[in-house]
Amino acid sequence: MPKVSFREDRCKGCGLCITVCPKKIINFVDKLNAKGYHSANVPVNKMEECVGCAACGRICPDCVITVEKE
Repeated sequence: MPKVSFREDRCKGCGLCITVCPKKIINFVDKLNAKGYHSANVPVNKMEECVGCAACGRICPDCVITVEKE
């Protein structure tokens, strides 16, 4: 199962990763990060739906997303 991790402290909340996710499992978190943005993340209960395509990591302009495949 792929694992997607976000460096929420560096995310600017642009939402590009949300739009390119084919499974639509990425969303914004409720709390603000240190920079005052709502960062993106994959809820733990949705991680098993990830196909590991890494489209989110490729489109992120700040390189805050890491996709690991097992």
